[in-house]
Amino acid sequence: MTNPEFDKKFGEECGIVGVYDPNGDVSRLAFYGIYALQHRGQESAGIASADGHKIKLRTGMGLVTHVFKDEDLDYLTGDIAIGHTRYSTTGTSNIKNAQPIVVDGGNFKLAIAHNGNVVNSLELKREMEELGYDFNTSSDSEVIAKIVSNAPASTWEGRIAYLMRKVQGAYSLTLMTEKELIAVRDPLGVRPLCFGKVNGGWIIASESCALDNVGAKYVREVNPGEAIIFDSQGYKSIYQKDMEKCSFCVFEHIYFARPDSEIDGKLVYKSRLLMGKELAREHPVEADMVIGVPDSATASAVGYSEESGIPFGEGLVKNRYVGRTFINPDQRMREVGVKVKLNPLRELIQGKRLVVVDDSIVRGTTSKPVVSLLRNAGASEIHLRICAPPIKFPCHFGVDFPTRKELIAANNSIDEIKDTIEADSLGYLSHAGLLKAVKAEESNVCMGCFTGNHPIPVQLEMDKLSLEV
Repeated sequence: MTNPEFDKKFGEECGIVGVYDPNGDVSRLAFYGIYALQHRGQESAGIASADGHKIKLRTGMGLVTHVFKDEDLDYLTGDIAIGHTRYSTTGTSNIKNAQPIVVDGGNFKLAIAHNGNVVNSLELKREMEELGYDFNTSSDSEVIAKIVSNAPASTWEGRIAYLMRKVQGAYSLTLMTEKELIAVRDPLGVRPLCFGKVNGGWIIASESCALDNVGAKYVREVNPGEAIIFDSQGYKSIYQKDMEKCSFCVFEHIYFARPDSEIDGKLVYKSRLLMGKELAREHPVEADMVIGVPDSATASAVGYSEESGIPFGEGLVKNRYVGRTFINPDQRMREVGVKVKLNPLRELIQGKRLVVVDDSIVRGTTSKPVVSLLRNAGASEIHLRICAPPIKFPCHFGVDFPTRKELIAANNSIDEIKDTIEADSLGYLSHAGLLKAVKAEESNVCMGCFTGNHPIPVQLEMDKLSLEV
C-alpha cells in the first residue's frame, strides 16, 4: 500500500518459509528455504524459532547469506521456525520493518512472516490505535499480527475467521506461537503458498523451489482462504473460507517466481515457454537470432525461437552477483544497475537482426539501456518482444509499479514507447495470449495492472494518494 503515513515506497512482494520438525535443525532448514527465495526480496531477512516456551528472533538488512552466521543459527533452537526475505511493500526500508515480526497477544506471543499487501491497513491501523494499541513498525504485517493475536476468539479457527473478515488484500502468512505453526492464505489466493514433508516434519514456502532446496517432498498448495496447522500429528486444515473465485497474481508466472517452481499445478518455466510461442504467433518478424534478457525471459526466448524457427542464442551475459534491477528500491541505482548487470556478446550479435524477448516494461528505464547496449555491440536491428501486456495501472497488492505517472504504457502509445526505447519494433503479448500461456481464465487471475480491474475495490483515497506520490 502507498500512503504517506506508512511510507512513499512501494515494492515487490516477499518470500516466506515455515518449518516444523522436532528432530531437525529448524533454523538451518528455514535459512536454506529463504535462501532459495532470495529472488523475491533482497532488502532484509529474518528467522524466528520457538522451543515450546519462548520465541527467539534474528533479523538483519541485506541478503540472506549476509544476515546469518553459524552462531545466529545455533542460537535459533527449537522445533519450529519461520523465515522471511523482504522487499518493502508498506513501511520504510530499515531494520525495524524486517520480518518476522513478534507481537504479544496477551495469552501468547505471535511471530509472523507475511508476503503480500493489505489494502485497508491504514484504516485498520487507525481503528486499533483508537482502541489503545501501539505499533512499533510502519508495516502492514504488524497490523495483521495485532489483529490475529488480539482477535475476540479462543480458537485458531475463530481467530483466522476474524482475520479474514477484517483484512482485505494479499496475505500469504506463516504464523508461529511458542508451540504452533500455522500457514494462512488470503481468500483470493493472490500470492502463492505451498507445503511439503521434510525429514520427520513439514515445511511451508512461497514457492516449491524452496521445498526442493531442502529435499522436501511437495504435498500441495495452501488453498485460497485456507489455514493449516502443523504439529506432531501431521497437518490439519483448521479453516476454509468459501470463495466463488480466486485472483492469483499472473505476474508470478511472468516474472516473480523462479522458473523451477510449480504454481497452481503449472511449472513456471513451461508457462514462460508458452508465452514466447504466443509472442511469435502474435508478433512475427524477420530476424537472424532470438535472445532473451536473462534470466526471467530466457524460457520465453526459447519458446519464441521454437515457434518462429529463428535460432536462439545468448546475446547477453548476466553478472550473477548483481541484484534484480526491477526490485531495487532506489530508482537511481535501478538505472545504474542495468549497465553493470548485463554485458553483450559482441561477436555473436554483430551485424545481426535480433528479436529481444523481455518479461515486461514498467517504467522503460531498463529497456532503453538494454537496446542501447545491443546497438552499440553491433546489432543491425532490434525487435523487442514483451511477455506481458502493457502495464497501465497501479498494483495495490505488492508489486513495484505504484503510480500511473511512472508507468510508460499508461502515458504513451506502443509506437511512442518504441521510439522512446529506440527499438526497431515493439510487440506486447495480448491479454488472450497471456491467459492461454498460463492456462487460466481471466476470472481466476488478477490482471489489474493491465486492465485496471482489481479483485478488490481499492479505496479512492488510496488511489488519490498513489497518484500524488
